[in-house]
Amino acid sequence: MDENCRSESFMERAMGAWGPMTYRLALSQTRSTCDADDVVQDVFLKLFKDNTCFRSDEHLKAWLIRVTINRCRELRRSAWRRRVFATDSDDPAFTSLEAPEQELFANETWAAVGRLPEHLRLIVHLHYYEGYSLEDIARMLDCKPTTIRTRLHRARKRLKLDLEQEAEREAIELGRVSLADERR
Repeated sequence: MDENCRSESFMERAMGAWGPMTYRLALSQTRSTCDADDVVQDVFLKLFKDNTCFRSDEHLKAWLIRVTINRCRELRRSAWRRRVFATDSDDPAFTSLEAPEQELFANETWAAVGRLPEHLRLIVHLHYYEGYSLEDIARMLDCKPTTIRTRLHRARKRLKLDLEQEAEREAIELGRVSLADERR
């Protein structure tokens, strides 16, 4: 084993503590279970080979989040990604997720968050799902807290509009169904 590699116990502890968080973040960014699996694997492989001395568990967690975000961006920009059509939108791998994650993915709000642009989706995920303050997110993303507040405000506006339009479509669809049922 290479001297620069981390111990097995360190990796087990890191994967146990932050593996699910890393996976959720990768999944929210890639919207594909297969891509999220690949990203998480790449992130922990990078951690295994990296020789950064972490001052605390929070430092390690922030490092994992930053590396996950960067890896998702690299994947999205890759030439392979631009040439290949994803076929796993209704991936049967979702059935292997924990029950809370399955409920989350079945939620129409999660679907609306998934339709947000990446820079807005990331902030919504980190703030609401992972519980980070806006100041913490600003430090992680290396931008001003006012920028994060503005993006969160824009994301909320888009989500509100998107969910209202979805509710209208459902109401119209239900109206058509109930009219058809009344005619029978």
